[in-house]
Amino acid sequence: MNQSSNKPKTLRSQPTRDRILATARECFSQFGFEKTTIRTVASGAGVAPAMVIRYYGNKEGLFAAAARIDLQLPGLGGVAFEGMGELLVKHFLDRWEGALSDGQLQALLRAAISHTGAREELSQIFEKQLCAAIDRSGVDQPSARAALVASQMLGLALGRYILELKPLATMSPDTITSLFAPTIQHYLSFEIPG
Repeated sequence: MNQSSNKPKTLRSQPTRDRILATARECFSQFGFEKTTIRTVASGAGVAPAMVIRYYGNKEGLFAAAARIDLQLPGLGGVAFEGMGELLVKHFLDRWEGALSDGQLQALLRAAISHTGAREELSQIFEKQLCAAIDRSGVDQPSARAALVASQMLGLALGRYILELKPLATMSPDTITSLFAPTIQHYLSFEIPG
């Protein structure tokens, strides 16, 4: 048996696909879903529009591929319960604008404003990933708590990065954390009625 047949094969087209996706993420982030075109993405990636269509089918397919996002949530299991709200706010700020930022969340949020598919994708990402992280922390009703946390963090992101509301858009991450962490902590700990 040939040893090399057991190794995963790298597609020759993978660098082109990666370049197209990186360009698509930039375009969706900058222009939103409606104003991003296959032609613009292709031009930015240095390929023909037919190549984008070959790999992704249409703009919706391209967006779906570009919107596959890992929130990279920290494990909450080893964190003192009283510090979870602060940890989550710091993490989301880092994911939006710090070392973990890659522009993908901004692109998805901007697109979700006007596109149903993007809205559904964003909802699924937060519902699945955030709910799972909260569930692993051992609190009750993780789905309801995740929805509350997501509403607060997405509202913050919309105001800070998309609408650029003053002074929210210019506050330091430490100030944002001190203002939002108590609310997130409350969402994780209060008794949910009914």
